[in-house]
Amino acid sequence: MIKKHYDLVVIGGGSAGMAGAIEAHKLGIKNILIIDRNDYLGGILNQCVHNGFGLTEFKEELTGPEFMTRLSDEVKALNIEYVLNTTVTSILPDKTIFASNRDGYHIIKAKAILVTTGCYERNAGAIMLPGERPSGVITAGTAQLYLNVYGYLVGKRVFILGSGDIGLIMARRLTLEGAKVLGVAEICPYSNGLNRNIVQCLKDYNIPLYLSHTVSDVKGSDGRLLGITISQVDEHNNIIPGTAKGFECDTLLLPVGLVPNSPLLRDAGVELSRNKGAIINERYETNICGIFTAGNVLHVHDLVDLVTKESRLVAHYINEYLKGNSIIDQIYRPVIAGDGLGYVLPHKVGTHPLNEVTFKFRVRRPVKDVNVIFYEDNQTIKSVFKPVLIPSEMTEITLSLDELKQFKQTINVKLEAKQ
Repeated sequence: MIKKHYDLVVIGGGSAGMAGAIEAHKLGIKNILIIDRNDYLGGILNQCVHNGFGLTEFKEELTGPEFMTRLSDEVKALNIEYVLNTTVTSILPDKTIFASNRDGYHIIKAKAILVTTGCYERNAGAIMLPGERPSGVITAGTAQLYLNVYGYLVGKRVFILGSGDIGLIMARRLTLEGAKVLGVAEICPYSNGLNRNIVQCLKDYNIPLYLSHTVSDVKGSDGRLLGITISQVDEHNNIIPGTAKGFECDTLLLPVGLVPNSPLLRDAGVELSRNKGAIINERYETNICGIFTAGNVLHVHDLVDLVTKESRLVAHYINEYLKGNSIIDQIYRPVIAGDGLGYVLPHKVGTHPLNEVTFKFRVRRPVKDVNVIFYEDNQTIKSVFKPVLIPSEMTEITLSLDELKQFKQTINVKLEAKQ
């Protein structure tokens, strides 16, 4: 039976949720509850059987399930309370949580809430995929779940649209399981995956990558996919006539982007950014006092190690909030992302900031030899040279308290070619 009152309720039992709860417990917050809708802790990690996890967090290379087990074992060892198969239906601004499971409907009061509900995949409808909608058109994460958890190979002749990391990893995984991966198409003139995955998942298996290409038609018969057509696109993503290539396939995988799973936050009255994550201050607190967020529900991360690092940091801010040490009457200076930047976090910084603030951002397209400029009006406060920046890798730059104090109204961030 779920108790009615908690100091901290963590919504989402994946890597961010577990790491945040563990760190909060170590800081002295004992009355904690983790709520997850699945029948296991760990979230998406359970289906990520490839290695590459844990190099920062545990100083060794692990698979997703191994990484998840390390965290869940620690949750259990610390006797942190958690409930599974439980869905949070709504949150009120006073931090009342409504949840339901087989035992009934629950009303839970929290002093602080950490939302770590992860992200979800964009599907065929979201990208307005042209052509028919036969069976066999499937998101890459769903294919990963079928194969790695349930043991079902989704197809024998597969084409992949999108070169994000999950698509690259699934290209290798399907090949190892006996499927023929015919190719990967990417609408951008560059891959959106990490370089190591391009090499290890495509080049090592001679899987072609078609840059500046997209699916221009989908054909099916009797409700089943028969084949797809890809075409080259120009700099405005318009189809170039006469460039069509046809492929007979029974499966089209769509690793076409991830979106923060933030409807619960939105319905609670939390302000969201254009990327669908919450708008946060330097303490990862939303516009609703006492509601914090971290992990992929805030912004999509490259690595799970970065997710856990971020969530552990937020636990410290939650601890300060519960101790009554947060400054709630601050005047906030907005952080403005300039041309070429997809986003910058945090979205605002108070006039009584922390001793330092780490800004996280992604570029919209690959760039070389640029300075990242933090400025206000015509005054440069900090400039950091970066030889290479790519969209698939999040970048972090830390500003000191002395640097932050120089900003009066806004904190502007832009890229500038090195002279």
